[in-house]
Amino acid sequence: MEYILKDLEPKKVFRYFEELTRIPRGSGNEKEVSDYLVKFARERGLEVIQEECLNVIIKKPGTKGYENAPTVILQGHMDMVCEKYADVDHDFNKDPIPLVIDGDFIKTKGTTLGADNGIAVAMAMAILDSDDISHPPLEVLITVDEETGMVGALNVNPENLKGKMLINLDSEEEGKFLTSCAGGIDSVITLPIDWKDSMDNYKAYKIRIKGLFGGHSGAEIDKCRANANKLMGRLLNTLYRNMDLYLSDLKGGAKINAIPRDSEAVILMNPEHISSFEKIIEDYKAIFSNEYKTADPNIRVEIESVENPKRAFSKETTDKAIKLLMLIPNGVHSMSADIDGLVESSSNLGVVTTDNENVTFNTSIRSSVRTIRYAIQERIEALVEILGVNNVFKSGYPEWEYNPDSKIREICVESYEKLYGKKPEITAIHAGLECGMFKERLGELDMISLGPDMRNVHTPEEALSISSTKRTYELLVEILKNIK
Repeated sequence: MEYILKDLEPKKVFRYFEELTRIPRGSGNEKEVSDYLVKFARERGLEVIQEECLNVIIKKPGTKGYENAPTVILQGHMDMVCEKYADVDHDFNKDPIPLVIDGDFIKTKGTTLGADNGIAVAMAMAILDSDDISHPPLEVLITVDEETGMVGALNVNPENLKGKMLINLDSEEEGKFLTSCAGGIDSVITLPIDWKDSMDNYKAYKIRIKGLFGGHSGAEIDKCRANANKLMGRLLNTLYRNMDLYLSDLKGGAKINAIPRDSEAVILMNPEHISSFEKIIEDYKAIFSNEYKTADPNIRVEIESVENPKRAFSKETTDKAIKLLMLIPNGVHSMSADIDGLVESSSNLGVVTTDNENVTFNTSIRSSVRTIRYAIQERIEALVEILGVNNVFKSGYPEWEYNPDSKIREICVESYEKLYGKKPEITAIHAGLECGMFKERLGELDMISLGPDMRNVHTPEEALSISSTKRTYELLVEILKNIK
């Protein structure tokens, strides 16, 4: 098979990247790509460890003059998100990614590209395969299943790694060095439903709040966008305080780590209050439109008369459901004092669902300072204790706190300034990175995260900048040369 990227520079980087696009590597399906990396190392006489979870660690001694330099861990993940348009005929378990060169970008024909994080693996492979790059002793750590739970980072064996400097290559903006990330945990509150028979003399309506921007609950939480579940809580609370009302269904949002774009409730109300109901709905249309005229200008509130459901929540369940929507912590809680403009802690009431037994409220909590995260958790614990409902915290992952005395950051900044004559941006991300897990698993590490420009990752519009990849690889080579 001909190589589509054969004329791109750096040749080895793009050659290995293209080879990776021909190997199945969706999260949880990494055996073939893990074996490929082991074979690559053995063919070059490099020490390699394939961990039980399929992480691969490849070690290469320092070049001449660097034998006693500090060992550096180069790190990326081998798995990718497998998404495609519905009308695209592609099997991620066997078909190569259909690559396309479009100007300065590598794209696909309707599938995800896997540049997140295949380009990190390819750059590390190019360095491992080099005989003309000066570098300290290297430990290349390629993890599995990062996209669905950081499984590889969680299971890495500390005995297999000795380096205390780590360069994570899983960033998506050139010229921005990530120096911390948030840790997080999910709160799952369950409200048991006390059902009562529906009242035939009551009128049923479905209320929809829709048209919101939504977005990533880490990256976009500071953009003042509306949360549809929280808006629904405000609307229902006003209705409930002004009329005889029962809920019979409540749902909103799609993913716990996404700001919900829509919310829906079915209510039963005394027909005597219909005129008040309609006025309150109109009032809130104007209120939401005014409050979010800039951040979320397309909010819509719609009502529809529906057939009476066979049952409804009791008054007590209705009351508690609305209070939970109102009182579950949501949005930005604190900003970083170390990095200008960085959200330090937040929470997102991402998903609300109703089944035969419970209404469930799913909230994602994030913070780059663990004790602040604990404080948010304690607020939730106090709330559920007052209301007499259940809560479980799960899927926790550790933060990576900013290190004001980082040597690797100093080297990276000096290398960047030498190559480009300007300063890089030192920043952080209000989301999870494997770096947080590594600090937990491997002890104190001096870490930084960098990478080339990518667009629309995790979507069929994913694109990787060719020129940015070249510059980022050259920067990585310069950084390694300056670690002595």
